Amino acid sequence: MVDIRAPRGNLLNTKGWGQEAALRLLMNNLDPDVAKDPEKLIVYGGKGKAARNWDSFHEIVRLLKELENDETLIVQSGKPIAVFRTSEDVPRVLIVNAQIVPRWATDDIFWDLERRGLTMFGQMTAGSWIYIGTQGVLQGTYETLSALARKEFKTDSLKGKWVLTSGLGEMGGAQPLAITMNEATGIVVEVDERKIERRLRTKYLDTYTDKLDEALRIKDDSIKDGKAISIGLLGNAATVYTELVNKNIVPDVVTDQTAAHDLNQGYIPEGYTVEEALKASNEKHEEYIKDVYRSIVKEVKAILWFKEHGSKVFDYGNNIRTRAFEGGLNNSFDIPGYVPAYIRDLFAIGSGPFRWVALSGDPEDIFKIDDLLIREFRDEDPHLVKWIKLARERVKFQGLPARICYASYGERERIGMLINDLVRDGVVTAPVAIGRDHHDTGSVASPFRETERMKDGSDAIADWPILNALLNAVSGATWVSVHHGGGTGIGNAIHAGFVLVVDGTKKAEERARKVLNADPGMGVLRHADAGYESSMNLLMKGVKFKYSKLVGINKPVK
Repeated sequence: MVDIRAPRGNLLNTKGWGQEAALRLLMNNLDPDVAKDPEKLIVYGGKGKAARNWDSFHEIVRLLKELENDETLIVQSGKPIAVFRTSEDVPRVLIVNAQIVPRWATDDIFWDLERRGLTMFGQMTAGSWIYIGTQGVLQGTYETLSALARKEFKTDSLKGKWVLTSGLGEMGGAQPLAITMNEATGIVVEVDERKIERRLRTKYLDTYTDKLDEALRIKDDSIKDGKAISIGLLGNAATVYTELVNKNIVPDVVTDQTAAHDLNQGYIPEGYTVEEALKASNEKHEEYIKDVYRSIVKEVKAILWFKEHGSKVFDYGNNIRTRAFEGGLNNSFDIPGYVPAYIRDLFAIGSGPFRWVALSGDPEDIFKIDDLLIREFRDEDPHLVKWIKLARERVKFQGLPARICYASYGERERIGMLINDLVRDGVVTAPVAIGRDHHDTGSVASPFRETERMKDGSDAIADWPILNALLNAVSGATWVSVHHGGGTGIGNAIHAGFVLVVDGTKKAEERARKVLNADPGMGVLRHADAGYESSMNLLMKGVKFKYSKLVGINKPVK
C-alpha cells in the first residue's frame, strides 16, 4: 500500500481552498505519522475511520477535486453519495456518520451493519477529517490535570505527585506528556510494546520498563530529585493495578485511557497478547468478550480501592465504568467522570478544545501564529499563553503542523480574526483550517462523559449537537459533521463538528465572525439553560447574539 500524505504548499489541487482543505485533512487523517492503522482507514479510538472503504476514499478524493465553489458534497457514513448545487456561502461538505435509530443503537446491531458495509464508525474527528494526532487530546488531558491540581491540591501544578494510568493508543498516548507538563511523574501501563516504542519515538514518553518494581523505583527517584518523568510500563492494566493494591501502594491520581468503550479491540484482557486478542475476538468472540469484562471489572475494583485509600480517581471518558457495571460491578459509578469533576466549569463559559492546521505544511506558519497569540493574550489569559509556550517547546507535530488550545467564547472569534489577518498579510504562507474536537462545550450529548450529571438532569438531551451543526452550517462553516458513538461507544453519544477555512479574504473574515461566535455561543446557551450561573452571567455581561428570556427556565409538565 502507498502511504497517504496530504499535499503541502500553496498550490491548489482542487477548485477552491475549502475543497483543498477537505482533501488535505482527509489525507492527513490517514498519514502514517497520524493514523492508528492507515491501511484499514482507522485513525484512532478503536475503529474510528476516515472513510468507509478504499473505494469510498478514492471517490471522495475525485469528487473533491471536481467540486465547484457553489457545490456541496454529501458523505453518508464515510461513503460519498452526491454533489448538489448550493451556494458559495454554505458548507462544501456535509458529513453524517454512524447514525442509527435509538432502539437499534446497540453494539451488536451497529457492528453487524458495519461488517455488512452499510455504515461506518467515525469516532469524533476521524470521520470528520480534523484529527491532528496525539496533540489533539494532549491539551485536554493537560487541562484536566491542571484543573485537578487546582481543585484537589490547591496548587498550580502536580509537582511532587505521581499519576497511575493506562493506555498509550491514539488518545491515551497524550497522557505521559500531559502529566510531565503538569510537573508530575507518571506510570503509564500499556500491553502493546509497539505503542510504547511509538510514544518514545515521538517524545511523548520518557522511558519504559517491563518490571513494576523498576517503574516504582524510577518514580520514587524522580520525585525525590524534584523531577517530572513519564514511565511506560509494559503489562496489563488489570494485573498491574491489582499488584499495586496487593503492595498497599496508593498513587496520588489514578485513571485509565484504554479504548475500553470498544470491547472487540480496544481493551486487551489478562492472559492475552495483542495478536492473541485479535484472533480470539474473531474466532471465539463470546468467550473473549467475557474475558474482557472480567479484566475490566478487576481493574475498576482496584481503582475503587485506590479511591477509598486517598487517591484522586476519575473516569477519563472511555466508558470503563459502564463496561465494569455491565460486567457486574454495581458500584463502578462511585468513580467520578472527569467532565463534571474538572472540565464543566470551562465548558460553561464556552471554553473547549479549539484547533487550527497549517495547510501549507510549514511549521513556521504555526510558530508565527503562536508568537502573535502570546503577544495578544499575555496579560488577559496567562494560562492560554503558558500552554502555547509549553506546546511549542514540547509537542512534536504529526502530519500537517497544527496547534490546539482551550479558548472560550469571545477568544475563539478573536483568534480566528487574527489568523485570517496573518494569511491576508502573507505572514502565514497559505490558508489555515480552524476546527475543534466534537468533545466541546455545546456540540455533544454524552451522559457518560461531556453531559454527565448536568445540573438540571438534561444529560441525555440530544437537541443541542444537532442545533449546533445546523447553526454552523448556515453560518458558513466549510464543512459540518454529525456523528454517533464517539468516545463512549454506540448508543451513548451524539456529537457534531465543523471546520472553517480562513484564506485572508473579507468573506473568510465574515464567516469566521459568524461561525466562531455561533459555535461556542451554543455551548454557553446549553449550559445557561441547564442552570449554570457562570453561563448566565456571561449572557448578561454581553454576547453577540440575542437570547430568549426563557433560557434557564424549564417548567415541569403538570
